[in-house]
Amino acid sequence: IKLLFFKLRVKMKKLYIVRHTQKEEEFTKDDYDRDLSPEGLEKAKLIAENFAKKNIPIDLIVASPAIRTKKTAEIFADALDYKKSIMYNEVLYMAFVNELFETISYTFDTVNSMLLVGHNPSLTALAITLVGFKEKFEQGAIMQIIFDCDSWIDISVENAKLVSYELPNI
Repeated sequence: IKLLFFKLRVKMKKLYIVRHTQKEEEFTKDDYDRDLSPEGLEKAKLIAENFAKKNIPIDLIVASPAIRTKKTAEIFADALDYKKSIMYNEVLYMAFVNELFETISYTFDTVNSMLLVGHNPSLTALAITLVGFKEKFEQGAIMQIIFDCDSWIDISVENAKLVSYELPNI
């Protein structure tokens, strides 16, 4: 008897989109340099811990390098016991939809699940574009979108499906 072994293709890419929580009201600082408020910091930790309880494997964390999103990404990395480098992409701060889309679609195909930490109005625009989302992407919210394809370059409106949108209930 001859046994044939073949590798099963993963025919799905998972994107988790996270918006940072409340930022400090320090108007003397440039917006880019504004940190999470004390309440925002606590909320981000609770949201990340709740997300980590789901035991979702994350292959890549990508974030805007602005202080509040950088801190949010680090909080998620700690909660998820993520040992790889976080990819900080300057384009994600004040991004247009096409820049977000390009960042996602140019991801290596060895990555099956990505956590993207960013800002509004960019995240709302991305959610509207990909899955026809009809609301504002709230602070601390997490959206899961799956793509029925095996390469990030193939993601599109046609193969995107909204799985969940969770508001922080903290």
